[in-house]
Amino acid sequence: MFERGTVVRSSAGRDKGKLLAVIQAGDKLVTVCDGKERPIDRPKSKNIRHVEYVGASLSEAEMATNRKLKKALARLDAEINGNT
Repeated sequence: MFERGTVVRSSAGRDKGKLLAVIQAGDKLVTVCDGKERPIDRPKSKNIRHVEYVGASLSEAEMATNRKLKKALARLDAEINGNT
């Protein structure tokens, strides 16, 4: 279900409620980042039970740098919450 580029919302932990991009997916863990608190070069591992799929994904171009990733996630967050 989860693959590189999938956008998820954290449902547990200090980052609860934030959108994150999946960098790598395994059976029980996903590696995620957001471009700000969790940059691409320092991703976080989360249990798949602690993230929820939001129905969106990012392209490789949007995940190329921390700045692009942060902008893409902010745009998606605004769309999902209706703050366009």
